[in-house]
This record gives sequence, C-alpha cells and structure tokens, in this order.
Amino acid sequence: MILLWIVIPLFILYSVLIIYYWSGWRSVPEYVPGQNAPKTRISVIIPARNEENNIGYLLAALQQQTYPKDLFEVIVIDDHSEDRTVEIVRQFNDVRLLSLQNETINSYKKKAIDTGIGAATGELIVTTDADCIPSENWLKIMAAFKEQQQATFIAAPVVINCNSSIVQLFQAMDFMILQGITGAVVYKNNLSMCNGANLAYEKKAFDEVNGFANVDHIASGDDMLLMHKIRRKYPHGVHYLKSKNATVSTQPVRTWKEFFNQRIRWASKARQYNDKRILPVLVIVYLFNLSFPVLLIAGFWNYFYWLAAIALWSGKTLIELPFFISVSDFFDKQWAVKWFVFFQPLHIFYTIISGLFGQFGKYEWKGRRVS
Repeated sequence: MILLWIVIPLFILYSVLIIYYWSGWRSVPEYVPGQNAPKTRISVIIPARNEENNIGYLLAALQQQTYPKDLFEVIVIDDHSEDRTVEIVRQFNDVRLLSLQNETINSYKKKAIDTGIGAATGELIVTTDADCIPSENWLKIMAAFKEQQQATFIAAPVVINCNSSIVQLFQAMDFMILQGITGAVVYKNNLSMCNGANLAYEKKAFDEVNGFANVDHIASGDDMLLMHKIRRKYPHGVHYLKSKNATVSTQPVRTWKEFFNQRIRWASKARQYNDKRILPVLVIVYLFNLSFPVLLIAGFWNYFYWLAAIALWSGKTLIELPFFISVSDFFDKQWAVKWFVFFQPLHIFYTIISGLFGQFGKYEWKGRRVS
C-alpha cells in the first residue's frame, strides 16, 4: 500500500493544476474590438518547406483579409523546398518570396523567420505556418487588440481540422486542451506558452531581445522560447487574444509516427527553458500519468492496485472533463466530448512516451533528422 501514498498526493496536485487551468481559461474574456479602425502596419511571416498542398490556400485566404491591403504585407521564406512550393508562391504577385541559403544549421524555421523579419517593413510581426487558414478578420482583430491592449506579444488560438480517423480526432482533442492551458497561463501571467501558427509581436521587441540569439541552436522553440525572451523584457506586454475571429485552423499530421515526432519535438523544448516555473508542472503531469502503468504492473502482485488504477482513471476523467467541455465549446467542437473518455488511455500513453523521448531522443521533422 506504500505506492498509494505516492499516487494519491500526485492525483491531488494534478487535480489542483487542472482546476486552475479550467478557472483560468474561463476567466479569459472574449475580446470585442473597439470602434476605432486599427492602423498598425503588419508583416505576415510564413516559413515554408514542401508545402505545395497547403501554401496556395493560405495565400488565397490572406488575399481575402478585411484589413486594408496597404497596411499589411506577406513574406514567404522558402526553406529548401523540393516540391512546387516556390512555383505556387510566385503565382501570387502581392507576396514577397525569400529563400534560405544553403548552410548547415539546427533550426531552419528560426532562420526562416529571422530572414523574413529582417526584410519586413511592418511594426507588428504576425507569424503563421504554411498549412494554416485564418479567418477573414484575422489581421483586423490582431491589430485592434495590439492597439487597444498596448500588447508587445500576442498569443492567439489555433484549432486543428480533422476527419473521422482516430489519429486526427485524437490530435484535435489533445490540441484543444493545450490551447486551453495556453490561454489560462498566459492570461494569468504564469507561464510562457504559445503556438507559432498564430503569434504576433512587435518587430522592435524582437530586435531588442536580439531575436533568436542564444536559442538559435535549438531545433524547436521559435514560439515559446522567443515568447519567454520578450516576456522577461516586457513582463506586462504579453497577452492572450481569446477571439473566434482571431483563430487560425491548421492541418493534422496523417500518421501516428508523424504525430509522435511532432509531440517529441514540442517536448524537447522543455529542457531549454530558462523559465523554471514550468518544470514542476511538467514533473507533476509526467509522474501522475506514469502512475497508471506502475499500478497496472503492481497489480500482478496485488490485484488491489488494478482497482486503484481504475479509480485513478475515473478521477482523472472527472477532473479534466469540465475543462475540456469549456474549451470545446469555444472552438465549436462539442462533438469531441463524447470521445473524451475513450481517448484517456491513449492520452496517458502518449504523454509518457513523448515526455521521455522529448528529453533523451532525436526526431525526424520535414525530412530532416534533428536533436
């Protein structure tokens, strides 16, 4: 029974954490723009590698923006694409196309963004990924929020489109949870979390913190590591924009291998954070999820631990469900609630695997093997 004296405190800590996220997400006000028309000059930066199936849809969506055409520019930075990406971009006359030089680096995406910002004329840098689609009011809402809140750095919502396949359904649901946590911790000024598919920050602030200097050797982290650098200089300038009109939709990965590579890539950033506040959170979440296989193994010696695992699984589900319902309501994906219970074992498994290999393993991304 000694094992329970470890598991029960972990469950209590995890429950407090989830309730905090739920409360934080619900407390974030949905943004309503004012009456004044925003006038901020924007540069949209899009790094792209082998995105022939997606880039055209994104650029077409940017042409439909309600923001005045003379107040924003679009810059695509090609990262050594081996398909028709460049050819498709060149079909859009109002898009500037830059290309990375042939050099050996560990973070091509950071280099692409840095290259784009170096050529940008806007005062507000807005970044997204080549497989994303924004709403038609995206830039208008971004600019209005920046001016109204005097924001230096803006994290905004991202949602995954999905079909009925298990891998895509699970991604969409897991990603919604991450978005809810992001909104909660950014609004509470607690942790540095965001997603590079939907970010905005002042070009001046990027230059003041020397961009990606000192983190440019890390393959991932073009979003959260930069956010932390800017937050240290502007502790009250970082905001979360909770608005359906500011939401960007993105594509899911197609296979479980791609999914785990993506999540391992995200997890690999954790050991690079200077913001040590996130480490206790990661340890609690990881150890709590690790409790499940430990209890299942211990059950072979004492079946009582199998009962404890079932009770713990039920407790995890009940604690997380209100938070998930709240997030799914915002993203208009209420259908996901009925799948929530069934995906719990998969969520536990992937958390353990990605957390482990994110710290010690290498991964493949965009056809490159990185560490």
